[in-house]
Amino acid sequence: MPQIQSFFDTTTASWTHVVWDGASNHAAIIDPVLDYDPYSGRTGTSSADRLIEFVRNERLDVKYILETHAHADHLTAAQYLKEQLGGIVAIGDGIRSVQKTFRDVFNLGREFPADGSQFDRLLQQGEHLVLGQLEIEVIATPGHTDDSISLRIENAVFIGDTMFSPGYGTARCDFPGGNAGSLYRSICQLLSFNADTRLYLCHDYPKEGDQPLACVSVAEQRQHNIHVHAGISEDDFVSMRESRDATLNLPRLLLPAVQFNIRAGRVPDAEENGVSYLKIPLNQL
Repeated sequence: MPQIQSFFDTTTASWTHVVWDGASNHAAIIDPVLDYDPYSGRTGTSSADRLIEFVRNERLDVKYILETHAHADHLTAAQYLKEQLGGIVAIGDGIRSVQKTFRDVFNLGREFPADGSQFDRLLQQGEHLVLGQLEIEVIATPGHTDDSISLRIENAVFIGDTMFSPGYGTARCDFPGGNAGSLYRSICQLLSFNADTRLYLCHDYPKEGDQPLACVSVAEQRQHNIHVHAGISEDDFVSMRESRDATLNLPRLLLPAVQFNIRAGRVPDAEENGVSYLKIPLNQL
């Protein structure tokens, strides 16, 4: 069975998971967070440094830094972690579609390659990654975004933004490339797993006084998820999701996060003054 330690970033309500094989100490880091202050434009590494301290204390050998999708609500610490710990940075091969879309949104020009080459590896449906004596199965779970994947290791599945905790429901589908019907079918695939399968979340938004949940069983999601519990049809879900999405504001960090994350966590090239810049498109989104 995989060993798992989860870290919650309170600023972005994001979970990062460190998964490893106890026999070899080979490890993967899933959905790491880079600190970002939208008021000053400064980045920081305190969240990532917690992971580094844990990995070094446990003497883990990081083989992979995995993204379940190009996040719109936090910046990835993938490159910083790779510099400190090593490992291959990988994401679903749908990232190419996401890059093409946002290359136009941010007018990045043809010099920005939309072929996924910023990442060390692009992952395809059904692919398996070796992690010591464990295997990581790649499951395409589009709907929230084109590039969304889930990662299955024995009875643990890291599901990105497909679902949240039962009381919060499911991910929005109104980003470019999102599709509520696709999300419903992706969720049905996840909920077809054994009832005791653990679904590890990318985010949780607990009520005041409650602790955030890192994982929820398939059985709990089937019974209690407010959006997709047993008996909810695809038509009902799509109607609910599209109506709800129409009322939502854009994520607070979408503009900086997407530009950063489609680059696999690399800072944009510095301009002639030695400073790197992110763009804000006016009156477009």
